[in-house]
Amino acid sequence: MLMEADLPNDVEALRALVLEQSRTLATERAARADLALTKDEADAEIERLQSIIDAFKRHRFGRKSEQLQLGLEDIETALGQARAAREAVTAKAGGDRPRKANRGALPAHLERIEQIVDVDDRACPCCGGALHQIGEDVAERLDVVPTTFRVLVTRRPRYGCRSCESAIVQAPVPARIVEGGIPTEALIAQVLVAKYADHVPLYRQAQIYARQDIQLDRSTLADWVGRAAWYLRPLRDRILEELRRSQRLFADETTAPVLDPGRGRTKTGQLWAYARDDRPWGGDDPPLVAYVYAPDRKSERAEARLGSYSGILQVDGYSGYAALARRSQQFSLAFCWSHVRRKFYELADSSPVATDVLRRIASSHPVKAAR
Repeated sequence: MLMEADLPNDVEALRALVLEQSRTLATERAARADLALTKDEADAEIERLQSIIDAFKRHRFGRKSEQLQLGLEDIETALGQARAAREAVTAKAGGDRPRKANRGALPAHLERIEQIVDVDDRACPCCGGALHQIGEDVAERLDVVPTTFRVLVTRRPRYGCRSCESAIVQAPVPARIVEGGIPTEALIAQVLVAKYADHVPLYRQAQIYARQDIQLDRSTLADWVGRAAWYLRPLRDRILEELRRSQRLFADETTAPVLDPGRGRTKTGQLWAYARDDRPWGGDDPPLVAYVYAPDRKSERAEARLGSYSGILQVDGYSGYAALARRSQQFSLAFCWSHVRRKFYELADSSPVATDVLRRIASSHPVKAAR
């Protein structure tokens, strides 16, 4: 900002200064107009993308399919880019950054590492006096430490007796899942979680390890998975045994493509799930779920796992469960409102009866109707 003392006494010099300031002001106004236009464009793009996301969510039924999830990810990524562009424009224009929506507090159990961002000079910019702290702003961000590999070195000292030269004493080798192998149990657990929970195939995991200069063949990882599965069988059987003691169970099955060795293609297997969750009823039993692979969808597969179960089994509309219930005569079937509603939902546009059924379901099961 020009002060009175900065103004020249010469009229021509003063005239030149005024013209220069006028040109600068015009340039700034044009830049602000461009920024405003860019911000409006960003706002329009954000509104467009948000409307697409809302449409996706309105037209989905039940759980989101994997394809819908992927589509939403792409749209929400583009939405994030548009928001970042708008924030950059706002910051460049000198305006206040839009306040972020509250995403909820970060988990309390996470380690907190504090960083102090302080002023360089604690002298008052006005009078030069000493400043004192009157408060602070605190912001939390979620950080990640990339996977760090390390080598655990196990040393087992051997001891001998000078009096009895034949006596050698040494601690036994600790038990391992892979005897004589290189993986710790933690590493094997990581491979299992990546494969079965995160859906990362073993060959991709091998590529990830190779980026750290750790050479592990896919066949080696597969051997670890097989050995771990053998050790986990008693746990699987114990979970199934505990599930059979429950008053209420959920059962479902879904297709699972598996390799068909020697034929150069995949075949369709079935992954059966047996679950218990009494939390909505205030039950004391902890939630449990067991996943069991089978080559087909025959009701005998469920019969082999349920055994002498007597209680309530909630299922979808698969007829195999009804056949199983007739043979067993030990448990009662309960069905799923989401599956019942789905058929009427598909007919709602052309059938007043279906529309009326949907209305009745909505009035008696508002939570289900909202999903």
